[in-house]
Amino acid sequence: MKKTFSFLEAEGIEYDFVDYKKKAPSEDLLLKFESIVGIESLINKRGTTFRKLTDSEKSLLENRESAIKILMEKSSMIKRPIVEFPSGQLVLGFDPEEIKLKNK
Repeated sequence: MKKTFSFLEAEGIEYDFVDYKKKAPSEDLLLKFESIVGIESLINKRGTTFRKLTDSEKSLLENRESAIKILMEKSSMIKRPIVEFPSGQLVLGFDPEEIKLKNK
């Protein structure tokens, strides 16, 4: 996240930071993100929260509806950062070139 903040500031790109760990994302927001990038892309499978899931919990992530509910409850499993542009496009993860491209 720090790299993203620094990059956005250096490029003069204004942003609003939403901390999903402090304020859980709504179902509508997650459904919107999912409709753009797909549920697989939203899930951070490298993090501790994902690794602590049981196999049966991980299998629930294959279903869109149950995956959205799990991400609402365990928001630290959402891949970060998600950079959303006024155009509705998203960039998941820190990708400076993609951010520059979509910010035009």
